[in-house]
Amino acid sequence: MKAHLPILLVLASAAINALGGIPGVAMSRRTMAGQRIALLFSCVGTLSGLAGVALVFLYGTDSVVLPWRAMGAPMSMVADGLSAFFLIPVLVMGALGSFYGLGYWPQPAHRDNGRGLRLFWGWATAGMTVLLVARHAVLFLMGWEIMAVSAFFLVSTENHLPEARTAGWVYLVATHIGTLALFAMFALFHWITGSFELRAIAANEAGLGLLTAIFFLALLGFGIKAGIMPLHFWLPAAHANAPSHVSALLSGIMLKIGIYGIIRFIGFLPDPPVGWGVVVLALGCISGVLGVVFALGQHDLKRLLAYHSVENIGIILIGFGLALLGRSWRQPLFVILGMAGCLLHVWNHALFKSLLFMGAGSVVHASGTREIDRMGGLAKSMPWTAAFFLIGAVAICGLPPLNGFVSEWFIYLGLFHTVSDGTALSWSVAALAAPVLALIGALALACFVKAYGAVFLGAPRQPRTSALHEAPLSMKVPMGMLAGCCIVIGLAPFVATPMLGKAILAWDTEGLLQSSCPLNALTPLSAIALSGLVFCGAGLVVYFGLSRKIKRRDAPHTITWSCGYAWPSERMQYTASSFAQMLTGLFNFVLHPLIHAPGIQTVFARPARYESHVDEAVLDRQLLPAVRFFQTLFGKVLPLQRGLTHRYLIYIAVIVIILLIWTLPIASILSRLFSR
Repeated sequence: MKAHLPILLVLASAAINALGGIPGVAMSRRTMAGQRIALLFSCVGTLSGLAGVALVFLYGTDSVVLPWRAMGAPMSMVADGLSAFFLIPVLVMGALGSFYGLGYWPQPAHRDNGRGLRLFWGWATAGMTVLLVARHAVLFLMGWEIMAVSAFFLVSTENHLPEARTAGWVYLVATHIGTLALFAMFALFHWITGSFELRAIAANEAGLGLLTAIFFLALLGFGIKAGIMPLHFWLPAAHANAPSHVSALLSGIMLKIGIYGIIRFIGFLPDPPVGWGVVVLALGCISGVLGVVFALGQHDLKRLLAYHSVENIGIILIGFGLALLGRSWRQPLFVILGMAGCLLHVWNHALFKSLLFMGAGSVVHASGTREIDRMGGLAKSMPWTAAFFLIGAVAICGLPPLNGFVSEWFIYLGLFHTVSDGTALSWSVAALAAPVLALIGALALACFVKAYGAVFLGAPRQPRTSALHEAPLSMKVPMGMLAGCCIVIGLAPFVATPMLGKAILAWDTEGLLQSSCPLNALTPLSAIALSGLVFCGAGLVVYFGLSRKIKRRDAPHTITWSCGYAWPSERMQYTASSFAQMLTGLFNFVLHPLIHAPGIQTVFARPARYESHVDEAVLDRQLLPAVRFFQTLFGKVLPLQRGLTHRYLIYIAVIVIILLIWTLPIASILSRLFSR
């Protein structure tokens, strides 16, 4: 293999993606030519990057030192197993999202913002690609800032809508709070190592206090990007108001950049104490449970999916927390299973969450609304979208035989193995995390039964002004490819284990795992594949058998869920609100739903409406009230600044007098007076 070829292919991928949207800026906004050119650049960039990733997995780590220095250190780039593992979803989604945009966001229909969307799409992909291989703080922050600013413009694509503008500004503030935390973290790195080169810290280079400070700064800076509860406050509005393929990029890919930062930089820290793993595990449990609970209370389809991103980030952190505890306890088995579940769920969530957001985009594209309670019966007119959304829903619930089950199975195995450690703390970890993971799965299943049933099953809940239409081929092909990947990893998980093993070994900076990562020997992957195939075969037999039996019968036809009524109507169906009412009632102490119930005040009651709304716990209940408080407080001192020159002269005179009094030897003067 030619020296530096893998890393050069990855850098070429970043450059090609960054250039893809530029030709369209100079071309007519009324034609698709610029959009097709951007798609071509995106596909070429993806192929180039995937070729480099394949070489890294085949031949090992590759590195290059760029011909310039910054802050006294050479700017180096390294592509190892961990970087390559995270590069795959970035590159794949970069191309699939561009292809999806041909039908979902065509340039002639979006003349004002289509060109900008494609430009910043390419820049966001390029920024993520660069930071994943950066080994210098300045280079890492350059990629990080390109990604962050591009994401701001992507979220604000429909900037003529107040909701989109607000979501964009909240995101921008949040991401730069995280960036400030990263500045502090890199400053501590420089204090310890004497350089801005990003590398593992030796055990004798720093004390536990400095390492703990870096640990918490990494959790804060990268946790905001990852959407860890309660640092997720920017996420629901951003994902809901962005175009759906942008939501897929944000949720499926960009959140994982935050996870990459947590994994990479905490992996650089030596001898982690047990408390670090407990903190990560607790954050994972909180994010997982509260994310799915808030998803249950949503009526906006895309906000529901956004909160499920918080839930799945929690599952990823549970796996990483287990691996971190394994490093603390010097238990290679915990490290392997925890990291396998964590990293494979990074891939899995990128697949099924991108699929679900694209499915939601297809629904919004056809129906013109995101409100679940205004939908219903869409499976009849959109069968392909319904099928793809169902695959994504089954996968995200962690049900066999799809990919979400496999990654959660790794985490379950790791938690069950902690019991064999025999200590009280290991028993506590298993007793806490395993039931929490089961609870997350059960609530996710209930939430997606609600979402899928209310959107695709039953009958329309309101009159339709025009016939709904299935998504065009350009939207169905990316959804079909993502659904196929969910099925392949679920039925043949062993295809991912070689890459998983190399990524885990790249994270093991302390050499705890020696030179091998025997995932296939630790988990019954063949049995999982066989049982999945049997399950699929049995399901197909039952489906076709029932279909034939139903067709033979001369049964009357009525709407779904007629509840035994002779003359049912569309209003006699479950809505998203009514279906989840019992479950949300159990979590009222967290959700605090705002309910507007109708009241009958006259003999002949007029038409009434029932409405319920669950606001964002951190943004709406904590941050915005605090901002309004300080606005009111500062407003009271606003009269001091009126633009009148004589007032400013008085202010200056008062300050000068105070400073003169401050410099006088008051103490010595008083002591002399009293001494007399």
